Amino acid sequence: MSPRTLRIESGRSARTLCVVGTEITVHLSRCSPIGSKFFSVKCTPTVQCRVVPAAVAGDSLFSPQTLTRNSVLFISMGAASKLPNESKLSVKFYGSKKEALGNAVLHLTAVEISLDVDADRDGIVEKNNSNKASWKWGPNGHGAVLLVNCDSESYYKKRVDTEKEEISKVSDLKDMSRMILRTSGPTQLPEGYKLSLHITQTDAESVRVFRNKNSGKQQANSTLKNMLLKLFMQDYPLVLNKEQLAAEVPYLGGNSELEFFVEGLRFPDKDFEGLVTISLSLLEPSAQDFPETPIFTDKVVFRVAPWIMTPNTLKPVEVFVCSTSDNYEFLKGIRKMVQSSGYKLKICHEYMNRGDRWMQDEIEFGYIDSPHQRFPVVLDSPRDGDLQEFPYEVLLGPDFGYVTRYAQAEEVSSLDSFGNLEVSPPVTVNGKNYPLGRIIIGVAFPTTAHGRNMTKVVQDFLWAQKVQEPIALYSDWLVVGHVDEFMTFVPAPDRKGFRLLLASPDAAYTVFTNLQNNGHGKAKLFQGKGEEISVNEILSNEEFRAENIYVQSCIDWNRDVLKKELGLDEDDIIDLPILFKVMAEENRAVAYYPDMVNMIVLGTNLGIPKPFGPQVNGSCALETEMRSLLEPLGLNCTFIDDFASYHKLLGEVHCGSNVLREPFAFKWWNLEM
Repeated sequence: MSPRTLRIESGRSARTLCVVGTEITVHLSRCSPIGSKFFSVKCTPTVQCRVVPAAVAGDSLFSPQTLTRNSVLFISMGAASKLPNESKLSVKFYGSKKEALGNAVLHLTAVEISLDVDADRDGIVEKNNSNKASWKWGPNGHGAVLLVNCDSESYYKKRVDTEKEEISKVSDLKDMSRMILRTSGPTQLPEGYKLSLHITQTDAESVRVFRNKNSGKQQANSTLKNMLLKLFMQDYPLVLNKEQLAAEVPYLGGNSELEFFVEGLRFPDKDFEGLVTISLSLLEPSAQDFPETPIFTDKVVFRVAPWIMTPNTLKPVEVFVCSTSDNYEFLKGIRKMVQSSGYKLKICHEYMNRGDRWMQDEIEFGYIDSPHQRFPVVLDSPRDGDLQEFPYEVLLGPDFGYVTRYAQAEEVSSLDSFGNLEVSPPVTVNGKNYPLGRIIIGVAFPTTAHGRNMTKVVQDFLWAQKVQEPIALYSDWLVVGHVDEFMTFVPAPDRKGFRLLLASPDAAYTVFTNLQNNGHGKAKLFQGKGEEISVNEILSNEEFRAENIYVQSCIDWNRDVLKKELGLDEDDIIDLPILFKVMAEENRAVAYYPDMVNMIVLGTNLGIPKPFGPQVNGSCALETEMRSLLEPLGLNCTFIDDFASYHKLLGEVHCGSNVLREPFAFKWWNLEM
């Protein structure tokens, strides 16, 4: 911190506070009597002083020194005072014959002041970390972390905690970051001096600060604590918010710690990088009717934790699906698979979903993390179908957060449903590490003038999180337009730890051609579904073949993007045999038979849409092919009947389900940026 300039006057006595670890500068020529040519300095042992230009070697400041235009006295104190004004310094001025012309006296009180946060990100608020006022990414980085307090401590009269300007439960405190004001000095500051905590108007949109009124006091016994719970809100008064940018905070005297709790109010976004500064200033009184002036300021910096998505390779915790009047077979298959996999299943019933079965499209699960606390956070899509109440009314609760982005109704398209939002497993691309993977979204082709795109407010939000740099794929060629219609990731025991699965009409034609060549051309798809068609009929339909050549070209374009942006080789990709049908009225494609890439991944267990492919020797040829592709990776294929209740409505297993997963072990603040 730069030295503070202090004015003293010959013939007068002054008082000031000196913060331990800082220096006060006195420009001697400015305060000397007219005709002064020399000066000397005396001080009590608790005061350290030096003069620039330096005195002649061996000379003491007690003896007269030559006064120049540039003579500056530097004053500091090495330890806190026990009493106000207990230290003293005097400057005596002399004329050309070293006759005394005047004397300036300064009474000093030393205090230690340190506004502290967990700057080294180890969960402990250490004292006066030298890096507390800045942020640096990486394992050797620094800077405190702040969570958006986006869960709800109450199941009743539910609302996100950031919507309340009070702390109502002890549990709410752990969602905030501790900040401690440590002071040392006399029992009271000299008259008129104050401590002020303050934030800027800009930062006030992103943060609130509460004070623990009981900090620095003896802790009450457990019986008394219980009695005091009724007064809990009064124990944590709001200190700073957007209406109150600065507030005086008490100086407790002696060696004291004043505890604050800092609450994040919003996530990083286009207009908010995520950095917040909080300052503590020591104010000195001025003459009557003039405001106090800051003579010392300490600062701390927080970065708001980003929202982080979880890929298929992370361990599942709970599976979510909807119950509708017509999805009994689907639910039966899902329930059996989830139970055998050992995970929890949450069913959203019709009174809540009102017939909206697309659980994947309404929400995306993620989490937020800090050294002291982490919890899952659901991102609510702006699609706002009949499931729109589910994430807020059912998921939001203690240690389960909620965030959404609002868009104008006319801006929202099918591409804003979160089947169009995926995330890769961790990858390394051209030497750059993405330990939290990369977000994947679908948009219109770059040269398409009137294509559909994910709404800008959602894209801005995803980009602003920084830790999972997004990749844009071309998905507008599909009727629904979601990336999960042609791609997904599954865990693998080798290579990069996963495989990218891509829908492939070429692979499907290879399967059907081999069937025909082996005498199974008359085998039929969709048996028992009322619309059977043979392998021969599919292969002889030239228009259908042309449609799938077009679809393959769209997928290949995305394949090239994914290989480049995720650092993949061909051996990291598995092509799944899936055909598409182009709808003439939209000139966009849908899956012809159940889209097997649109699966649910639960560890090594895969819930795959049952394709109802051609039967050969009592087995579905498409299921046999899927097993041959995936089982060598240690994956178990379970085929779930979603034909009537999802496929015919242009969705599949993945569209109708969602999975809450465990967070990454990797800490986002250790990213090299």
